[in-house]
Amino acid sequence: MGTATRRKPHLLLVAAVALVSSSAWSSALGSPTTFGPVFEDQPLSVLFPEESTEEQVLLACRARASPPATYRWKMNGTEMKLEPGSRHQLVGGNLVIMNPTKAQDAGVYQCLASNPVGTVVSREAILRFGFLQEFSKEERDPVKTHEGWGVMLPCNPPAHYPGLSYRWLLNEFPNFIPTDGRHFVSQTTGNLYIARTNASDLGNYSCLATSHMDFSTKSVFSKFAQLNLAAEDTRLFAPSIKARFPAETYALVGQQVTLECFAFGNPVPRIKWRKVDGSLSPQWTTAEPTLQIPSVSFEDEGTYECEAENSKGRDTVQGRIIVQAQPEWLKVISDTEADIGSNLRWGCAAAGKPRPTVRWLRNGEPLASQNRVEVLAGDLRFSKLSLEDSGMYQCVAENKHGTIYASAELAVQALAPDFRLNPVRRLIPAARGGEIVIPCQPRAAPKAVVLWSKGTEILVNSSSWAHLLCPCHRVTVTPDGTLIIRNISRSDEGKYTCFAENFMGKANSTGILSVRDATKITLAPSSADINLGDNLTLQCHASHDPTMDLTFTWTLDDFPIDFDKPGGHYRRTSVKETIGDLTILNAQLRHGGKYTCMAQTVVDSASKEATVLVRGPPGPPGGVVVRDIGDTTIQLSWSRGFDNHSPIAKYTLQARTPPAGKWKQVRTNPANIEGNAETAQVLGLTPWMDYEFRVIASNILGTGEPSGPSSKIRTKEAAPSVAPSGLSGGGGAPGELIVNWTPMSREYQNGDGFGYLLSFRRQGSTHWQTARVPGADAQYFVYSNESVRPYTPFEVKIRSYNRRGEGPESLTALVYSAEEGGLLPGRYSSPSSIRYWKAGDKEAAADRVRTAGLDTSARVSGLHPNTKYHVTVRAYNRAGTGPASPSANATTMKPPPQRPPGNISWTFSSSSLSIKWDPVAPFRNESAVTGYKMLYQNDLHLTPTLHLTSKNWIEIPVPEDIGHALVQIRTTGPGGDGIPAEVHIVRNGEMALWDPIWTPPLESSPRPSGNTRHEQAEELGRKGQALGPRTLLPSPLSSSKDPDAVPDDSLGAPVCPSG
Repeated sequence: MGTATRRKPHLLLVAAVALVSSSAWSSALGSPTTFGPVFEDQPLSVLFPEESTEEQVLLACRARASPPATYRWKMNGTEMKLEPGSRHQLVGGNLVIMNPTKAQDAGVYQCLASNPVGTVVSREAILRFGFLQEFSKEERDPVKTHEGWGVMLPCNPPAHYPGLSYRWLLNEFPNFIPTDGRHFVSQTTGNLYIARTNASDLGNYSCLATSHMDFSTKSVFSKFAQLNLAAEDTRLFAPSIKARFPAETYALVGQQVTLECFAFGNPVPRIKWRKVDGSLSPQWTTAEPTLQIPSVSFEDEGTYECEAENSKGRDTVQGRIIVQAQPEWLKVISDTEADIGSNLRWGCAAAGKPRPTVRWLRNGEPLASQNRVEVLAGDLRFSKLSLEDSGMYQCVAENKHGTIYASAELAVQALAPDFRLNPVRRLIPAARGGEIVIPCQPRAAPKAVVLWSKGTEILVNSSSWAHLLCPCHRVTVTPDGTLIIRNISRSDEGKYTCFAENFMGKANSTGILSVRDATKITLAPSSADINLGDNLTLQCHASHDPTMDLTFTWTLDDFPIDFDKPGGHYRRTSVKETIGDLTILNAQLRHGGKYTCMAQTVVDSASKEATVLVRGPPGPPGGVVVRDIGDTTIQLSWSRGFDNHSPIAKYTLQARTPPAGKWKQVRTNPANIEGNAETAQVLGLTPWMDYEFRVIASNILGTGEPSGPSSKIRTKEAAPSVAPSGLSGGGGAPGELIVNWTPMSREYQNGDGFGYLLSFRRQGSTHWQTARVPGADAQYFVYSNESVRPYTPFEVKIRSYNRRGEGPESLTALVYSAEEGGLLPGRYSSPSSIRYWKAGDKEAAADRVRTAGLDTSARVSGLHPNTKYHVTVRAYNRAGTGPASPSANATTMKPPPQRPPGNISWTFSSSSLSIKWDPVAPFRNESAVTGYKMLYQNDLHLTPTLHLTSKNWIEIPVPEDIGHALVQIRTTGPGGDGIPAEVHIVRNGEMALWDPIWTPPLESSPRPSGNTRHEQAEELGRKGQALGPRTLLPSPLSSSKDPDAVPDDSLGAPVCPSG
């Protein structure tokens, strides 16, 4: 909708030939501004529930206007009679409908706002009445099918408006059917689909339909329908799509579009979506069995296909989404002032699909072509405007999806010339030899005829009225009445008067021209050539008329210089009025360019230019390209960057290994790269290594910025050139020789297929044995031979290899074969074996766990509560198990109470929920209760939250709009957490529904797949859990009854500490 702009007041004339007197215009000039109505608040469509307890509907309307607007309303195009005491009341501009009913009040409403300027019509607002009737009271017929077949249970919702959302119950509230791959509830029909039935589907089903209106929500339940399953049919069936989206779906731009697709079949079919004439956008929700486009656009229009597939076959369905749009303004009209007798063309344009039609309103009434007015779709044309054409105009664009309005005021003016708002300047200073422009712009309608005089002499252009022309040819009067005098001299001083006249009257305005001395640059800035970091002062002195103020301004390449910029490089170096010198401090390359000094007064100005050249280090080279890639060399090329006015002397090349390597200078051929070069060879690279390269240029003034990095390359492979290091060994089982070395890092491997060649022999022997150990990460080799005696010395050496060849051999090292037996724990770091048994049992019955490596602590679980245990620890290695440590004792806790909290009650306030329960008293064989844990989850936030309290009550904040909530309460103490009581709450005014039967601990319930509420609750419950009665140090470990079993390798489970 167009927005009115406020304008200067205008006069409406009784007769076109009448003259507006000076006093009348003064009165109008001092009066408040008059303007037509402009909407600030317009009615919105309302959906009113038929069963609502609200007693009225309010349709808003408010307009800004001067004088203030009065209001009327139309219903279905007919003006309403708003009489006192009726059900329809006008409050301000708002329409209030008391005790609305569908029969009398449903329809289309519009507000009309009027004042003496004109009338505007608001957008349309539709009052609709929403309702949801009850389901039929008749019993529903049972549905029977074979187990393994698909089935559809119809919802058959009652009469309603608007649309509904649907859920299904199984047997009782709130046991809702989940939306998973096997079940689907259509939000179009409400029907429940089961792709393949099984025994768990037996039961009674009820459809829950919910209506969501502007300020009301209502739900109704259908009668239960029984689902019976006959004998199972184990055959496999190809998919058959039962819930199909339409062949054509119409949607408006910005709306959410949902396509439904669900199929029967055995196995349960998988649903896939695709756009036949394009690709699916990644942000769309494509979870089976719906395709959702959150905000549809024209790009989303096209044909979509749903495919259901299982091992027996596939089925498809296609449909087209057709996107349309409500009207939207491309061009609107705006408030306009026009002179009487002139022509006017207004235009507006709107986009939409289907293409909108455009019509016009004047003062709320349809406007058609007539006499001087031509209406042609979005164009409105006036010929020879008259005062009667003033008023409020609206352009209306509409298609089947909506209507939009744009408003504007047309003010036709008839005014005698008046200079009070814009007189000729009283004193007009001008510089000798310069030029002066004197506008003549009286307020007048129609436009006034303008004449100029100097004293008593009329001034005209040289092209006409030659007999009245002044002796000089330096005077011009432009078509709009502006006087221009060039090459001014002292003789031009005097009084100049502008005369303006139209059929409404005449007026004049006079100013005095005063000629002043011209401004001149007396000392101009000189061009300069400086180096980066130098200081420079550019001089600029000027002379001027002493009766005028003189100011200096500087520009660099025609952009003004900001002397007040913090940390800037520019300074003014003199406070004298006639000196405007500029100093550049610590000059940078960007400070080079054309400097202009301008000296100016209010009447004229003078300027001079100078060029400053700043020399500095070179700019970054460009176009770095790598070619001729070898194993240790590459050829690098680049293009020259800016030399910044000093010749480039040399280039330096650098390389790094991405992604995090540091830039390092590399050797090159030639070793010194001259400034005119654009290519060089890089030497000394590592084979089979990723590199990036860059180039840096230098000149006599310094080193410049580096180029951008080249694209990443990898050098070619070569045989290894470095021998492995860290050769050592020892340990192991009897008859074993273990040799260790340090794995070679990536930069030394030189190629793929990397591994190690190991050579070894008994000390004193002449025959070398060899072993090939593949893999760059390998770091040891085990040689087994029963004839090898303990602690036998071996000479060992190693080299590496890859698919390009073998590398150099290392120096020979001396390594000893394995020693005998295990040692006491604590003498050496080695894995440990833990044995534990109940007090009173024999140690032979002990359970055992093992550490994985050199850990010194572990957790043992699966113990009996309130029981004393003995624990020992032994070290072990490949040679066997060492002696046991002294025995230590540990006693587990008592178990928590095995009863959930009972007698749970609760109270809602506006923003909180208070819950109370009976305290749980532990028995003698149970651990103490130190507090309670409560898990809370509502239907707005699916992730449960954990609350702790030491009392038998708790108060938590809750949103006012929650519908369902789930609460679990359990004891907690040194023995762990007890059994939970679970409560379901449905908020309905002051009522709440709950399940008083406590459920077993969540751990014993069947678990749905995925990260369900039960799994989230378990995870939150574990966060505050103490050591349980069945845990020494709670962590699952592997255990064994065999006290002497030795694993195949040294890796085992973590072990608890000794003692």
